[in-house]
Amino acid sequence: MRSSPARLTGVLLLLSGGMSAPSSRPAGLLGRVFQYIDLHQDEFVQTLREWVAVESDSIQPVPRLREELFTMMSLAAEELRRLGANVDVVDSGSQKLPDGQTLPILPVILAELGNDPKKATVCFYGHLDVQPARQEDGWLTDPYTLTEVDGKLYGRGATDNKGPVLAWINAVSTFQALEEDLPVNLKFIMEGMEEAGSLALEELVRREKNRFFSSVDYIVISDNLWISRRKPALICGMRGNSYFTVEVKCRDQGFHSGTFGGILNEPMADLIALLGGLVDASGRILVPAIYDHVAPLTEEEKKGYEAIDLDLEEYRNSSQVKRFLFDTKVEQHLEYIFSKRNSSNQMSVSMALGLLPWTANITDNQYPAAKKAIKTVFGTEPDMIQDGSTIPIARIFQDIIQKSVLMLPLGAVDDGEHAQNEKINRWNYIEGSKLFAAFFLEVAQLHSDDLLTDPLSHTPERE
Repeated sequence: MRSSPARLTGVLLLLSGGMSAPSSRPAGLLGRVFQYIDLHQDEFVQTLREWVAVESDSIQPVPRLREELFTMMSLAAEELRRLGANVDVVDSGSQKLPDGQTLPILPVILAELGNDPKKATVCFYGHLDVQPARQEDGWLTDPYTLTEVDGKLYGRGATDNKGPVLAWINAVSTFQALEEDLPVNLKFIMEGMEEAGSLALEELVRREKNRFFSSVDYIVISDNLWISRRKPALICGMRGNSYFTVEVKCRDQGFHSGTFGGILNEPMADLIALLGGLVDASGRILVPAIYDHVAPLTEEEKKGYEAIDLDLEEYRNSSQVKRFLFDTKVEQHLEYIFSKRNSSNQMSVSMALGLLPWTANITDNQYPAAKKAIKTVFGTEPDMIQDGSTIPIARIFQDIIQKSVLMLPLGAVDDGEHAQNEKINRWNYIEGSKLFAAFFLEVAQLHSDDLLTDPLSHTPERE
C-alpha cells in the first residue's frame, strides 16, 4: 500500500535531526559568491533532481543499466562543457562476465578548465554510479525521484556521490556567473564504475600520469561523510580492508535430510562454526596475532581524537542499531578451527579482495586551506577523523601520481549512503557548494604565498 503524502511526511520527519544555523555572509568576492549560491539554490537542487533520475546502477550487470550509466556520463560531460572545460571521454574497453556476457566498461571523463602557470591546479575526483535501489526494499519514496522533506533531499546517489560532484560544479559555475576569474586551474576525473570496483581506472591513471596529471598540484575527493549531523570533518586516513571467501563442500549434489541427516557432517554446521570462530561477542577479531600488525595510536593522534565532536547516542540513533561493538593469518585460523571439528567435508579459503590503508599528509597546503574554508563557511574547526570505509582511488593517486590527496566530505553521518532512504540535506548541499568556492580561494592564497617565499619551488610543466 502506498503511503499518503501526509503520512509520508510524518514518517520522514522522524528521520530528521538538528541542523546548524547557516553561516553569516563574508564581505567582498566570497560574500557575493555565497549570495549567488543562496539565491540560485533551487536551480542547483533541480540539477541534482535530474541527475538522481538516472538509474546509474553499476552493480547489476545488465544492458539496460549500462545504457543508463552512459546517459549519466553524457549528462556530466555536457555539464562540464557548459562550464567551458575541455572534455575527453576516454574509452575503457569491455568486461566479460562469468555467464559469458560481454558488457562495455563505462568511459572515464577527463576534463580541464584553465591552464595558468601562475595558479595552482586542483583535480577533483567523483563518481556518477550508484548502488541498486528499489522502493519495495524499504524506501519511503521512489529512489530515483529526488524528494524533499523537511530540508532533506531523498534519492539514490544524492550523497554518494552525485550531490558532492554537483556541489563542486556549482562552485565553479558561480564564479563564472559573477564573471570572476577562477582562483585555480581545475581538472576533473569522473568515473561510472566506482561501486563495481573502479574497473580499468588504475590503468588509466598510470597511463595519464605524465600527461593529464602532470600539472596537478592537489587532488580532492568528496566521497565520505562527517561523523556528526552538524559538525564538518576532514578525513585524514582510511583503514583498508580484506575480503575472504570460505567454502565447505560435502559432495556435488544434495542429500535427503531425512535419510542422511545425523549420519554425516552437515556443511552448513561447519560453515557456521568457522564464521563464529572469527570474532567474539564483543566484536574482537579472534585470529591470533592479528592485532600485532595494528600501528599503536600516537600521542598526537590521541589529542586529535579528544577534540572530535562525537555524540555516541546521536551516532547510534543515526544508524538505527541498538548498540555498537568496540575493541574489535585468517586462513590458518580457519584451518585450525576446521581441524578441531573432525569433519569429513572439504574446506577452502581464498582472499577475494585486499585494499591497503591510506593516510593523508595533513601538513600539505590543501589541508590548512580546507580548514580555513570550513571555518569561513561553518564557523567551526573540522573534526579530523579516520574513516572506516575504503576508497581505493585515494591510494592509487597518492602512490602513482605522488600528489597530495584531500578527503573533503559534505554529507552528514545520517545520510544513509548505500542504504534505503539515502539523502543529502539541502543545507549540506548548498553550504558544501560554498565550501568548495571558499576552498578555491584559500588554495590560491596559500599557493601564491609559496611562490612569493620560493619562486623556484613550483615550476611544473603546463600542458
